[in-house]
Amino acid sequence: MNIVLIGYRCSGKTAVGKILAESLSFNLMDTDRLIEITTGVPIHILITEKGWPHFRNAERKIVKRLSGMDNQVIATGGGVVMDSENIRDLKKKGWIVWLKATAEVLRERLEAAAKNGQIRPSLTGTNAEDEITTVLAMRESLYAQAGDMVIDTSACSVSEVAAKVLENLPRTIIKKGNIKRDGG
Repeated sequence: MNIVLIGYRCSGKTAVGKILAESLSFNLMDTDRLIEITTGVPIHILITEKGWPHFRNAERKIVKRLSGMDNQVIATGGGVVMDSENIRDLKKKGWIVWLKATAEVLRERLEAAAKNGQIRPSLTGTNAEDEITTVLAMRESLYAQAGDMVIDTSACSVSEVAAKVLENLPRTIIKKGNIKRDGG
């Protein structure tokens, strides 16, 4: 069984995923990172050169492969929910957690990420505030339908979010002695 993290950009999927993977002795599989490894190109360049459809096709292949594996924390790209086949596959062996945040918090996190050199391609060609509002409006119902659990990360630290996930794990994921707590 896997833990699958979905949500908009900068909702905390990769950061929370790292803590969960370590706590459960699972592998962390970040779909965006795997796309970069598979294609040999950073995502922003891949999208600039080949477009969003090419990226979504690469994402679909990665999701299909990961969904057949076990004992993973899968941090997905924000748009993974746009393809119903992705969600269907991820649910086969996955418990899906929607990490959400307010548009204002997401914008602040995106700006901080940009200052740290993280390049994220535009989804709509508009400014960050308009883009977040527009894309969230399109995706929120998809996130809600896909998620087995929802956590608002707006006012929580990464470790607090991870703790909430761990507290609510289904029994199919929990194995005796599998969760490391208090650093051990």
